[in-house]
This record gives sequence, structure tokens and C-alpha cells, in this order.
Amino acid sequence: MTPATLETAGLSQKRRTTDIIATISVWLAVVIALIPLVWVLWEVISRGLPTIFDVGWWQYSQRGIRLHDIGGGALHAIVGTLVQVAIASLISIPIGILTAIYLVEYSQGGPLARLTTFMVDILSGVPSIVAALFVYALWITVLGFERSGAAVALSLVLLMIPIVVRNCEEMLRVVPMELRESAYALGVPKWKTIVRIVLPTAMSGIGTGIVLAIARIMGESAPALILVGSTSSLNINPFGGPQSSLPLMMLDMYKSGTSDEVAAKLWGAALTLVLFVAALNGIARLISAKFSVKTSR
Repeated sequence: MTPATLETAGLSQKRRTTDIIATISVWLAVVIALIPLVWVLWEVISRGLPTIFDVGWWQYSQRGIRLHDIGGGALHAIVGTLVQVAIASLISIPIGILTAIYLVEYSQGGPLARLTTFMVDILSGVPSIVAALFVYALWITVLGFERSGAAVALSLVLLMIPIVVRNCEEMLRVVPMELRESAYALGVPKWKTIVRIVLPTAMSGIGTGIVLAIARIMGESAPALILVGSTSSLNINPFGGPQSSLPLMMLDMYKSGTSDEVAAKLWGAALTLVLFVAALNGIARLISAKFSVKTSR
């Protein structure tokens, strides 16, 4: 071999060695990251599965049943969680999507856009306890409303909007500018271009971002702890009296003791919450598969 060939062979061997080391490092990092995730899922599933397999868990509340007694279910907490998250989503999703459309399509870096981006950045870092205290000061102290599920929903709105805005904004920016310019060249109005071309193209990412935002707020316990009273009865009215939720139910179980019956209900509530989040991710995948733009080759 010539010196040049030997040098090339040595360089290739060095690259192969570096590639092997990098590959092993990546797989090792993935395994390390999966260990706590798998461990948590195993604990929640193994401990909560017997509880949720009981049909009464989905049909009955804890009304008239002491926490340490066998029986009852989580219907009151499930309904409360769904009601509060639904109200927060109905408010946050339209506001978040429209704000993202303004920032990407209309703002052009003006003062209002800079102010909006600044406020979104601030809200993105606000802890849930701060959002809950703000709603408590405004909704209950200043306006004089009672503690209720609606107050919890308002605090969840403050946590959900910045997530929706950021995810939708990134997905809208990914849409190629050529698609917009082609529509403009054909005389399509800007609003129709956004509705018919930009949003359908970004629908997959937008749906995923919305699901992430819902999953982010569904397990928040601080707003429920501060803004609504705990109850063991079913209450579907978010404006009327105490309304339980899955995080609040888990807190009640945790504070009540460590008996086997309490532990079973606590793990059951945790697994129920995990199942809801998993179902939301499944819905996001269906939305992505159905509404994403298909390209033919």
C-alpha cells in the first residue's frame, strides 16, 4: 500500500470506530431514559389495573362511602376532570390557533406581535400554582364568585394557551412558503389560503400540539386544590359548588392514610388519568392520519 492508501484506511477505521461509539452512546441514552418511564408505567398499571377492572369504578362515585371502605368508584372525579378540561379546551384552542395565525401570517414583526410573543413566553413559564392564585384573586376575591370547577378551568386556560400558541406557530412556519405564493398567484384571498391550504397542511402538527396541551393540563393538581372544594358526590355543574377531579381525588386519597383500600383507589385514579392521556394521543394519531395532506409521487 502507498502512504496515501494507508492514511485513507486509517481515517476510515477511525470514522467507523467513532460511528460505533456514537451509536452505542445513543442506544445507551435511550435505554437509560426508558428505565424510569417503564418503571413508572409498570407500577401504575400493575397496582391500578385490578381497581379499574371493576365496573363499579366507572359507574359510581364515592358518595356515602368512606375512603377506607371497599366499594365506590371514580365517576365523580372522571366527570369533573372531563368538564374542567373541556371548558379550558373550548376557550384555549380557538384563541391559541388564531393567535398563532396572527403571529405567522399577519403580524410581520410589528409592536403588537412582539408584545404577544413576550406575553406568550411569560405564560409558558408560569407555574400552575401562580396561575391558580391569579384566578383566585380575580375570580373569587375581586369578582366575588365562589370556588368552582369553572375557576379551575380558567386557570387551566392560562396554562394551555401558550402551549397551543407555540405548537401551532411552529407548525404553521413549517408550511412551505411556495404553497402560499402559488395560491396568491392564482388569485386566492389570503384568508382562504390559510383556511384551505395552510391549516390542512399543518393539521397533523396542530392536532399533536393540542393533545400535548390537553395532556399537560389534565393532571394539574394545584388549581383543583386551591380553586374548588373536594367532594365525593357527582357534580356536572362547573359553576355550582365543589367538583372533584382525578388529581384532587388522588390528593384526598393520599391525605387520608395508607390502608390497602385507599392505596387501591389512589392507583386506580392514577391509571385512569394515564389511560385518558393515552386515548388523547390515539385521537391525535387518527386526526393526523385523516386530515394531513397526502402527496402523490
